Amino acid sequence: MARFRKKDAQPQIDDQPIEETGGREHGPWDSTEKSVVDDPTYVDLGSLIVRGHDDYALQLPADNDDGEIGSVLMVAENGALELRAFAATRSGGLWDEVRSDIVAEVERLGGEAIEDEGPHGPELKVTVPATTPDGETGVQPSRIMGIEGPRWLLRATLLGEAALVPEDHILMDALNDVIVVRGEGPKMLREPLLLRVPPNAVPAPPEG
Repeated sequence: MARFRKKDAQPQIDDQPIEETGGREHGPWDSTEKSVVDDPTYVDLGSLIVRGHDDYALQLPADNDDGEIGSVLMVAENGALELRAFAATRSGGLWDEVRSDIVAEVERLGGEAIEDEGPHGPELKVTVPATTPDGETGVQPSRIMGIEGPRWLLRATLLGEAALVPEDHILMDALNDVIVVRGEGPKMLREPLLLRVPPNAVPAPPEG
């Protein structure tokens, strides 16, 4: 798993006029809507461009033995944000399907998923059974949001304390700063938009 903090990352995106965002007036953005070509605080991960910050570290865990990276974790002191992007259709509506799938999986695990209206539309407040580091039984809270853009879906999952009181949390600001780079080629519905480790990434020191 790649773990690093932002250092002198400067993604290259052509400057484009901001278009209609369909409920994303404050982000996240499509790559045609926002340019960060002159902003070194952003980190280019391929399909996602995220803002780095001293208050959280970026982690890129591999999804499989082939080393494919489908998500980025922003880990703060009291919570984390997982981001995954998927190909979608121009007509939208994928989040409705994915949300139903998540509810079914949560119920299968013996947890609870409550639908609520959030800043980005319908979202899920989830609790699932979990085992604490000391071996006791507890629950893992999360808040799952789906943001649809031009032929893409960004699934954002807040974990820990950030899921309980997210509105003023720095990770919500990080979510709104995200830029999705879908690309122009044909993709299957729900196909993951894979990430890459930036060439100038600085490994974070081992924990402990």
